[in-house]
Amino acid sequence: MSLFWRIFGLNAIVLGAATALLLWAPVTVSVPVLVTEAVILIVGMVVMLVANGVLLHWGLAPLGRMTRLMGTVDLLRPGQRLPAPGVGSGSDVSELILTFNAMLERLEHERATSSSQALLAQEAERRRLAQELHDEVGQSMTAILLVLKHAADDAPGPLRENLRQAQEITRESLDEVRRLVRHLRPGALDDLGLVSALTSLTQDFATHTGLTIVRRLDAVLPELDKESELVLYRVAQESLTNAARHADARRIEVGLRSAGEAVVLEISDDGRGIGSAFEGAGIRGMRERALLAGATLDITSVPGAGTRVRLATPAPRKQF
Repeated sequence: MSLFWRIFGLNAIVLGAATALLLWAPVTVSVPVLVTEAVILIVGMVVMLVANGVLLHWGLAPLGRMTRLMGTVDLLRPGQRLPAPGVGSGSDVSELILTFNAMLERLEHERATSSSQALLAQEAERRRLAQELHDEVGQSMTAILLVLKHAADDAPGPLRENLRQAQEITRESLDEVRRLVRHLRPGALDDLGLVSALTSLTQDFATHTGLTIVRRLDAVLPELDKESELVLYRVAQESLTNAARHADARRIEVGLRSAGEAVVLEISDDGRGIGSAFEGAGIRGMRERALLAGATLDITSVPGAGTRVRLATPAPRKQF
């Protein structure tokens, strides 16, 4: 039934009921109209309006649900759909709901595809920058260290001390460059695997921030592809950074475990939480990475009681 005939039918029911009451009810209208008759007519009109409003609200309820969903839909939280109408209903509202759900599915697919391309390009750029820092800047600073060492060995006492200080400053800068290289492209992830990479990440993070980090990493996990491992690593990296910069946390727990055919990463802190604050670029970036791996990301936070980030990544099915 089309939307026009649905509304027409609802109004016809109300008007038909009112006409039946006028035909068979023992009520007459005098000229001039008496007060009691006017009261009866007004009450009847109010009853008709209320009945018409209730029926129209019931008939147009699917449009209201669609409007509310359209106001809250977020492509970074996929899976939001309106209840599908009955098979073969054929009404305009049913067709509109089906079209809207199909549009959401298409937009989510397009968003996931574009996010995947953007993130892969970002990782390629990170890899290129890390390689240049390692090959160009790192080697140049290493050469500077050797020159300073030879110069300090042959220099007189006061100048030797200055050269030693310059050598120490250069060594610290070289260590910082190496840390940036690890941040841009985690070599441990490619060489040693996810667990070793997360261990190295948390150790390095605890050293530079002074935070207490508790690790609970299962040694045996389902086999993941490189993209899924990189998503887990980047989400852990961003979660640790957010906890240190914005949450004023003192203790962070990092867990990695298997749950059936999925790998679950959980990071919780004892900071102040994010409350109802608007999600920044960091959290939205984590959601985009979750879409890249087909994972589910849940972020729960209680003001004053910390934040918990949970990422469940499905393991790829083996082909036989």
